[in-house]
Amino acid sequence: LMMETAEEALSHQRELAVRSAKAYLLKSSTETGLNLYDHLARVLSRVLSERPENAADVFQELSGEAKRAALRQRQGSLRDDPPPPAALQLAQEQRALFQRGGGDEPEHEEELVETPLPNVGELAFFLEQAGVGLGREEMQRVFLALKQLVDTQPLQRCRFWGRMLGTEGSYLVAEGEYREGEEEEEEEGVEEGEEEQREGESREEEDDAEGQEEIDPLPKSTYKPPPVVPKEENRTGANKFSYFVCSEPGRPWVRLPPVTPAQITAARRIRKFFTGRLDAPVVSYPPFPGNEANYLRAQIARISAGTQVSPLGFYQFGEEEGEEEEEAARESFEENPDFEGIPVPELASSLSTWVHHTQHILPQGRCVWVNLAQKREEDFEEEGEEEEKEEEPDEPEPEVGPPLLTPLSEDAEISNTPPWSSKVSSSLISQYAIAVLRSNLWPGAYAFATGKKFENIYIGWGLKFVGDGYTPPVPAAPQREYPSGPEVTEATDPSLEEEQALKAALEEQRAAQEETEEMEGEEEEEEDD
Repeated sequence: LMMETAEEALSHQRELAVRSAKAYLLKSSTETGLNLYDHLARVLSRVLSERPENAADVFQELSGEAKRAALRQRQGSLRDDPPPPAALQLAQEQRALFQRGGGDEPEHEEELVETPLPNVGELAFFLEQAGVGLGREEMQRVFLALKQLVDTQPLQRCRFWGRMLGTEGSYLVAEGEYREGEEEEEEEGVEEGEEEQREGESREEEDDAEGQEEIDPLPKSTYKPPPVVPKEENRTGANKFSYFVCSEPGRPWVRLPPVTPAQITAARRIRKFFTGRLDAPVVSYPPFPGNEANYLRAQIARISAGTQVSPLGFYQFGEEEGEEEEEAARESFEENPDFEGIPVPELASSLSTWVHHTQHILPQGRCVWVNLAQKREEDFEEEGEEEEKEEEPDEPEPEVGPPLLTPLSEDAEISNTPPWSSKVSSSLISQYAIAVLRSNLWPGAYAFATGKKFENIYIGWGLKFVGDGYTPPVPAAPQREYPSGPEVTEATDPSLEEEQALKAALEEQRAAQEETEEMEGEEEEEEDD
């Protein structure tokens, strides 16, 4: 009995020692939160599963890997990885710009010769002398972004137009011209879809009108809205070129829609900063017909018409157009191969040596005026004979603007502010200086010229200088519902006494009239006798 009691006590002490040792091994660390029991279990499990040749030699390495794996999992469950900064995301997007595409070297050399890609590096060099531009690094990224645009779009001509600033972001603007037959196919598909949608809407309106007429005929309004000024076709007027924008180099280019005369007219009456989002609504008075993409396109057209200039003699009209005397406004021109350049001092001292080579936008919102009073053949067929008999309105006077290649000396001033300022880039080294021209009506528009080279660029907020403080237009007075007159003027109801007096007066008047008729009848009878 004493032997059994001693063995039981010894086994009890061993069990307590094992529990105490296990409890010690399960004690978690205050720094990492791990315990030695689980760590050894993971290491031994890996040793038994992998069975390395020299387990004792690699035991320490296996222990370190198991510990790092446990710490990584524990940290990943406690906190998320911080989001990458915006600069890193932009760098990842721009990484594709610095990767050269595949292809054979000879083909690549031919592309370099025939590509419409402009020499933005040379442009940045001259703009740096003029004291404007985006900086060397940014202009290099713009150069690569334009190369990406030229590689993806069938352009015949491409140019870096400038940068339009905004409150939340800015727009890089590229001016391009499609090859023959490339742009028309795309536009036809859009127009066909719009016509089908309009036909469907007109059919629904006719069905609703027929249903209402059967139940209760409603009065028809005689009001006719003013005719809509048609937009100019592609490759003509304000839509002569196509424009592409992107927020940063490396991000996709977006083509702006064609501009309409209504958008240009509304843009002249409002002043709005850009937000940097093409789909943002334009909240203004008068209301603008479109979103920020349309407003941006309208401002680009206005700035181009007012600030695109070139040295006198660089462009000339074609010989065929010169022979035609009927065309007062010439719409196209070509480069003068005999142009030898104008000295820089003359370009910097006289505005007569610079000319506008972009068509002026008329008050109608078009570069070429269209007569809206002239009825089309379709209108004659739809109108009835009564409307044809009415007198036709007088013919409006056609709007006329300054023709192409007009000198800058004829530009008008605003609030005693000259429209242009000119200077030489450097007075210390005048033999290598360039002539710089700055627009005061559109702050941010610059032009430079040296020898046979010139270029225009715009970097600004897209707002025109107005001189005095801007005052929003006042809403128009409400129209009168009907003309005021005695037949529609409300009168007070007569009293009972007034009605009785009026009734007695009418009876007396009727009795007097009957007496006069009887007397006339008796006189006629006497004359017959």
